[in-house]
Amino acid sequence: MGVLGGGRMGAGIAHAFLMAGCAVVVVERNAEAAAVARARVAKSVAGSLARNPEPTAERGSADEILARLTVSTSSTDFALCALVVEAVPEELDLKNSALQTVEKQLAPQAYLASNTSSLSINVLAEGLQRPENFVGLHFFNPVPASSLVEVVLGQQTAPALATTAKGWVEALGKTAVVVRDSPGFASSRLGVALALEAMRMLEEGVASAEDIDAAMVLGYRHQTGPLRTTDIVGLDVRLEIAEYLAAMLGERFAPPQILRDKVARGELGRKTGKGFFDWTEPEIERRNAP
Repeated sequence: MGVLGGGRMGAGIAHAFLMAGCAVVVVERNAEAAAVARARVAKSVAGSLARNPEPTAERGSADEILARLTVSTSSTDFALCALVVEAVPEELDLKNSALQTVEKQLAPQAYLASNTSSLSINVLAEGLQRPENFVGLHFFNPVPASSLVEVVLGQQTAPALATTAKGWVEALGKTAVVVRDSPGFASSRLGVALALEAMRMLEEGVASAEDIDAAMVLGYRHQTGPLRTTDIVGLDVRLEIAEYLAAMLGERFAPPQILRDKVARGELGRKTGKGFFDWTEPEIERRNAP
């Protein structure tokens, strides 16, 4: 299988398929990004092996796992892939261009998927020659630790592909939920709604970020509170999704000013060291490590 984009999500998707025994091709935009992607995947694999050192028949040893990884700068290397997952930034024009470029390299029977967390699968399918072979595969961050994948069906997705995609997800040791294409699907729509309300509460001084999150973790048994989850996902990513959902579904998804201000200051969450929480504190990192 192939992954277009070797960032945090793309590397995580590559990691999941490698650990399941697949040969994986990751394509990045240039040699520097490709080197970073390879290192990111190798580090992720090493982390998994450190936690679960006993080899399995599917994955093999560390050397065998990484021997199945190819990192490239050319989409022509997707030619032999049965499935390619697009994992480029959440920008409609960029995803459209990327998907159309990749599709040209694939065999007619190969499948193409997008890891989009909110953009319309129907809209993304409009520029494709084989929309019946296209599906949404929405993985969650961090991919190695997450047990959920949303399978998103477009209007032109072949009905049999729903079963096939569920099989891929189960082979990764994860659980699939199947949804029809709609703004934000199921998970982003619900998750962002909760996070935005938590931000408004913080903005209004209802409670501290710590206490708002504790209310959901302890009261509703959420694994992570909505503000800390936003830090892990990235405030910039949440802002983009909220703006899209507001345009599609109305003002109830309008981003609070506190979110806009933090993004403008570069406080994007864990990846920058600060968001709604300070991620430079060792206790925060320890408590939230995947």
